[in-house]
Amino acid sequence: MNILYSFNKVGFEERYWQKEIASASTDRVRFIPFNHGAHIDPLLYIRAQLLDNLYFAKHPELMRLYATFEATLEETRAEAVVVDNCQPYHPDYLRKIRVHKVQRIADGPIAAYDRDFAYLHAFDQVLYHSPAYSPEIGMADKLKYLGATNCAFWPHALFDAMFDATRTEEALMAAHRDIDIIFIGALFPGKMPLLAKVKKAFGRRCRIHGLTNLKRNAYFNLKYGFPGWVRRARFEDYVPLYQRSKIGINLHNRGAYTVGSYRLFDLPGNGVMQISDGGEFLESFFRVSKEIVAYKDTDDLIDKLRYYLDRDEERKRIALDGHRRVMKDHRISHRLHQAAELIQSGMERASWAHHLPLAGAAG
Repeated sequence: MNILYSFNKVGFEERYWQKEIASASTDRVRFIPFNHGAHIDPLLYIRAQLLDNLYFAKHPELMRLYATFEATLEETRAEAVVVDNCQPYHPDYLRKIRVHKVQRIADGPIAAYDRDFAYLHAFDQVLYHSPAYSPEIGMADKLKYLGATNCAFWPHALFDAMFDATRTEEALMAAHRDIDIIFIGALFPGKMPLLAKVKKAFGRRCRIHGLTNLKRNAYFNLKYGFPGWVRRARFEDYVPLYQRSKIGINLHNRGAYTVGSYRLFDLPGNGVMQISDGGEFLESFFRVSKEIVAYKDTDDLIDKLRYYLDRDEERKRIALDGHRRVMKDHRISHRLHQAAELIQSGMERASWAHHLPLAGAAG
């Protein structure tokens, strides 16, 4: 079976997505990476209404993307396409694409009404990255409520580029770690109160890096009493920083209801003990208190940071168990093989089996 994987990444991320998606191919399934973000600026269609406007106007770059997409489907003889993060294919256009179409929900409820739910009717199958949605309803039931019934849970994973595969488990755990606490991620306003309080509690022992700018940094410091300047970090910098860190903080824009970021796997992949929000949903990814530590609120997080910084052996045990779980269950090659199985089942449920060669060679 040939599966086209359509995604939107640039620079360092694009290079490792291209390489590692293709490398997951086997004699039974071939994955073909296709970076739709390289053809048209995603900001032009980041919301569903913006994409509708572009499609109505027959925007030249969008039409060229569609032509290239169709040519790639034909050239590779793809039987299925997975469309990931900020998808550019208008539902009316997808009506004529005669392959099994899979929508990958990658951002959760914070972007669902802008980027996901408006397109559900155009896809034959939905893969969602987290079981969480809101206090009232989980993602599986939300999708069913919206009319999408051919759905499956398919989490994010650890890419090989985001850890050092040459290091043995022993070397990873024995490495000197001079950063006590680290957070790497976008400096969203919803994350600022927690990050500010932790930074003030631990000072230089806490390092915050990520996607930010001068304006956002100024707001962060003026609003929260100068907790500290957040320095940018390139994706290439993540692994060296994580390998120097003892404990990694994970927090999501809506807390438990957006849990499931790539950071959830990057931290333990690099031997960092992880303390995360996520509540009951964390058990969908790791064993809580064994492979990951959960926190309820900022004060609970600060207490647990102090506790594990004072107890090196406990910290290392959880970091090691988390690392082993990621290596066993959450690497990208393993995840893509899961996707192939889910898509095979999804195609059968969608009654495509009568005219698609489900067990075909890679071609």
